[in-house]
Amino acid sequence: MIKAVVFDFGQVLVHFVPKYMVERYVPAGEDATLLEEVVFDRTYWDRLDAGTITNEQTLAECHKRLPERLWAVADKIYYNWIYNIPEIDGMREVVMWLKGRVPLYLLSNISNYFAEHAHEVPILSLLDGCVFSAPIGIVKPSREIFAHLCDKFNLVPEETLFVDDNAGNIKGAGEFGIKAYHFDGDASKLLEYLKSVIK
Repeated sequence: MIKAVVFDFGQVLVHFVPKYMVERYVPAGEDATLLEEVVFDRTYWDRLDAGTITNEQTLAECHKRLPERLWAVADKIYYNWIYNIPEIDGMREVVMWLKGRVPLYLLSNISNYFAEHAHEVPILSLLDGCVFSAPIGIVKPSREIFAHLCDKFNLVPEETLFVDDNAGNIKGAGEFGIKAYHFDGDASKLLEYLKSVIK
């Protein structure tokens, strides 16, 4: 019996699309392509998720790879991406159906900067609690982050459902004993599944 549901963030509750984020500030073209490649380079974002690099260090590294004329817009894109993450169609309805039936949580590999501004993301106000990787220095799919999640919110793994789009994270949750749902972007299918496991 499922007694709690835990969501991933990017590509589950919201769209995380670097091209979209960049083109909010720079027209499509060579500059936009370069900014997307540099500002959203996983070399930096994996370290941001782990909490091992600061915003300032990230942007200093980005500036080294960009012409000076793009520095200001690179900074703007970086500090504003959290406002350019539209909700995935149907996911608010999923959350609202669950609300009141079971506690709802977030488990996300994400930066300290996001953690500090998470209260500004509307859909997160509907959840009962969040675990962000950077502030605790542990990332999915490590066993430790699932243990931290369960300890923090007093969750029983076998009674918890984790929804993520990443196969590695799904595997990690399953190995820890948490039931997992591999999200493919179809909110209606997810809702159908939830209705079959939550009464």
